[in-house]
Amino acid sequence: MSRYDEMFARLKQKGEGAFGAFLMLGDPDKVTSAGLLDTLVEAGADMIEVGIPFSDPVADGPVIQAASERALRSGMRVDDSFALIRDFRARHPAVPIGILTYANILHARGREQFMADAAAAGADSILVADVPSLEAPRYSEAAKAAGLDLVMIAAPNTPAPVLDRIAALSSGYTYCVARAGVTGTSEQLTLDHGPLFEGLAGAGAPPPILGFGISTPEQVREALRSGAAGVIAGSALVKCGTDRVALDSLVTALKGATSLLETEEEHHGRIA
Repeated sequence: MSRYDEMFARLKQKGEGAFGAFLMLGDPDKVTSAGLLDTLVEAGADMIEVGIPFSDPVADGPVIQAASERALRSGMRVDDSFALIRDFRARHPAVPIGILTYANILHARGREQFMADAAAAGADSILVADVPSLEAPRYSEAAKAAGLDLVMIAAPNTPAPVLDRIAALSSGYTYCVARAGVTGTSEQLTLDHGPLFEGLAGAGAPPPILGFGISTPEQVREALRSGAAGVIAGSALVKCGTDRVALDSLVTALKGATSLLETEEEHHGRIA
């Protein structure tokens, strides 16, 4: 079993959804970044997603773009990112950690070499945000050869044939966008993801994790009520900056909202 499989099995036994936490590697510097990653785990995050600083992160909103710029100004490069992942893995051997990045970063090193280096550093998965599903087979092959899960993105308007392609090429989990646009630009969620989740399940895709705009406990509960297996929060955490107390408090609150039993009881209470 992969670390993601083990995580989902453990959480199912506990009656909880998964809480994933995103931070940009090297923001604002390598030493501080390592400490912030530890805070995520200590506060209860089930899985970690990290960004590799990039000059043109088209899927990210202004908060994460600014984090990427700070990291680049501090001197962060791809090898530094792998070093942070390697050190994280040594401290947290059981916690899944995935990379969110862009195709140009892979191409600069070579797709196969990047995947191999990421796996050697201890990463579990890779999500290449600007690669459409039609171009994904080469990435899926390279990821599998390296022992990585390829995570792919799905949205409520993704056609059924594309969901089938996602299911065939991806593993670990499916990143489902909570709304249109880029990350962290709206506090309003309108979740009509039932058909998407049913389509993914019918196609045999990995569990759906909802991201893009998750920032409050109520949004976490809403996501789980909609059928998501978990959530990922990013911009809200990045906004905490270097304040580890604030970061700990927010992660604790968001993870605390993943109890499936409490979510179900609250839902039935509203219906009654």
